[in-house]
Amino acid sequence: MEIVLLEDVKALGKKGQVVKVSDGYARNFILPKKLGVEATPKNLNELKLQKANEERQAARQLADAKALGEKLNAAKVTLAIRAGENGKAFGSVSGKEIAAAAASQLGLDLDKKKLVLPEPIKALGTYDVPVKLHKDVTVKLTVEVVAE
Repeated sequence: MEIVLLEDVKALGKKGQVVKVSDGYARNFILPKKLGVEATPKNLNELKLQKANEERQAARQLADAKALGEKLNAAKVTLAIRAGENGKAFGSVSGKEIAAAAASQLGLDLDKKKLVLPEPIKALGTYDVPVKLHKDVTVKLTVEVVAE
């Protein structure tokens, strides 16, 4: 019997694959647990339409990420923190503060988890902070840290 998998099944296949299994395995395990459906022409057509829809959504998300990336490349965020002599900051600047500053200064809603800071910024100066907007789109946001 041929089955279209609705979820990943260990040692059988990934979601969306059409696999051939024994009738008993399909009747007693796959179908009752809603892990797959029988590979009828109707179900195969639905699978094809679903894949096309997912591809359209992925393309739209990539285009949105590229558009936002162009805005961020040209943008600059300024943060004022308390600092002592020699430009040494009291405390540090984390992704949370950078995201809040981007929201207030640029009007862009960035998720702090998308900012790739290997370690918090602890000195005054200008930094290029990588922002991962999509798995294929990573841009640099210029962050300037000045004394308060």
